[in-house]
Amino acid sequence: MSDVTRTKHGRPVHHWRRDVVELAALFTAVAVADGVANLIGHGPGGPALLVISAVLLASTAGFHTWWARRHGHAPPADDTGARPTAGTRSAGSAEQPGTAAGETAGAAALWRMRTTVQDEPGSLAALCTALAGQRVDILSLQTHPLADGTVDEFLLRAPGTLEAAAITRAVALAGGVSTWIERADAHDLVDAPTRVLGLAARTALDAAELPLALRQLLGRCTIRSLPGKPVGGGRGPQPVPVEGVLEDTVMRLRAPEGGVLTVERPYLPFTPTEFARARALVELDNRLGPRIPRGEYVLTLPAGDDITVRRADTGDVAAARAMHERCSPRTLGLRYHGPVGDADRYLNHLLSPRFGRTLAAQTAAGRIVGLGHLLWDGDETEVALLVEDDWQQRGIGAELLGRLVAMAEDAGCASVYAVTQASNTGMVAAMRGLGLPLDYQIEEGTLVITARLDATRAVGARNARTAHTRLT
Repeated sequence: MSDVTRTKHGRPVHHWRRDVVELAALFTAVAVADGVANLIGHGPGGPALLVISAVLLASTAGFHTWWARRHGHAPPADDTGARPTAGTRSAGSAEQPGTAAGETAGAAALWRMRTTVQDEPGSLAALCTALAGQRVDILSLQTHPLADGTVDEFLLRAPGTLEAAAITRAVALAGGVSTWIERADAHDLVDAPTRVLGLAARTALDAAELPLALRQLLGRCTIRSLPGKPVGGGRGPQPVPVEGVLEDTVMRLRAPEGGVLTVERPYLPFTPTEFARARALVELDNRLGPRIPRGEYVLTLPAGDDITVRRADTGDVAAARAMHERCSPRTLGLRYHGPVGDADRYLNHLLSPRFGRTLAAQTAAGRIVGLGHLLWDGDETEVALLVEDDWQQRGIGAELLGRLVAMAEDAGCASVYAVTQASNTGMVAAMRGLGLPLDYQIEEGTLVITARLDATRAVGARNARTAHTRLT
């Protein structure tokens, strides 16, 4: 007797009807065999009876086979709602092995898409129908009204095997024009009002957050802040009206102290809605004025001295200028790459939170002995260090640099660069001490070292630094 079973939740299941039929067939075969044996042994028609018994046995086997096929162990799919399991395909199916019927191979992908449609009834419905035809889910939708149409911005979840070209082709057939699409991530799942409120809160706490907030609000863009009075003298930028200026892929907004904030995004024009949001963030920043979060920690140097590291701003210009006076001309020359007498002219710019973040290292007496700058340079980020001569080679520069790189990594920067000279062995050693991949380039007699940031290493370096400091 065959022992064919099926499984339910991983356990074998037997069917009593099948067992009864098999036992009945077995007893019938035994009875027939016994009767045939008696007839053959006691009667003259033994061969004929042998043939008859063989026919009966064959009939019994045929009946058994027919019954097993008709009453299989797995119930019909229409009785239970069952569907073919993974790894199976029905005849004529074009699916790949290992995928469930009706499903596509590969994980789902998130996309951000923007397209322009006519401002008329049914245009959005046509887009939604086209996306549904590609099995694309619409997770969120924002509309940006224009004078001659409407820009619809989607967050989409599509099958992993569906390419961007297929999505844009379907949108074009549904009436969408000037379509732009790029991959999204989990951060884009936050709805627009919540994201804008979060960016406003960050900007309110720290003036240095404004460029980062604008970049997160508007996507990949280049942001430049031009002071009203350039450090080197001369004419400043052309002033802009209070309401700002929007010119297709460029927006110019009024910055504090008479400066101008320029935002450029060549690959995608700004909409009036985006311009209004950016203007509101800048207006909030203007109203709150210069501000930085007040926090500090104490670094214990190998020699036993305690150094306090904190954020600095324009209120520290006098103390920074006093540090300049204590620095040698060589130290100032390595830092500013120009006439030593011009060093003080850059302090207002360097210490302004409008252009980046500055960390100051000061003694217990309150004297600043080191400065580290993280400067927003368009869509790039520069780091710079200055440590007073008497406090060099004690680990202050490496500590400041490590903290600045951690800030850059937290801000989402892909890399940071330092402009120095090959003779500045302290800066070169500090960059190498980061444990990050470095690129070296010589430009006009100066050395540019670029560090490509790595999230895992940055977190590890941050944890290591925390272990050697004690918070105040």
